Amino acid sequence: MKRKIALSLASALALSLSLSAATLPAGTHVTIRTGHSLSSATARAGQTINCSVARDVVVNEHKLAKVGDPAKCRVTSVKSSGRLHAPGLLSIRLTQVNGQAVATGSHTFRGKNHKKGNITKIGGGAAAGALIGGLAGGGKGALIGTAAGGAAGTGVAAATGKSEAIVPAETAMTFTVRGPSENNRR
Repeated sequence: MKRKIALSLASALALSLSLSAATLPAGTHVTIRTGHSLSSATARAGQTINCSVARDVVVNEHKLAKVGDPAKCRVTSVKSSGRLHAPGLLSIRLTQVNGQAVATGSHTFRGKNHKKGNITKIGGGAAAGALIGGLAGGGKGALIGTAAGGAAGTGVAAATGKSEAIVPAETAMTFTVRGPSENNRR
């Protein structure tokens, strides 16, 4: 009888240890929440981001991670915004859950498109220049005013045109685990 109890306790202990050290199997969805905001203007590839688990991770009725458990993400690629084109890009990948390295796909964030704002600024500058030039010098003045106003609008668009990718603090992202990570960098 004592042997059965000891065997049962040993089995229960082994099961609990294996669950606490259980790996997140491929296909598991993990939702995390960022700890602070990120911008493509300041983030660097390889940068580590402290996060937390946003929803319990349950696999086969076993809770492998709970809300608030620590997680880490890594910036995998970043490109700052151009002034008149090419909005900023920022890609993030989940790398750890509860200290356990995992491999996942990445989430990519993009800044807003420049096209609409640039058209408004350049077109508005050209229209204003044409109006002022037309009033001041007739048809020839309107032509000169259009060119000058378009140039001024282009200058305004270039000076104010950056469109960085922003990830606000407390952003929730869901990643799908591909399997354990090959590199266990912390």
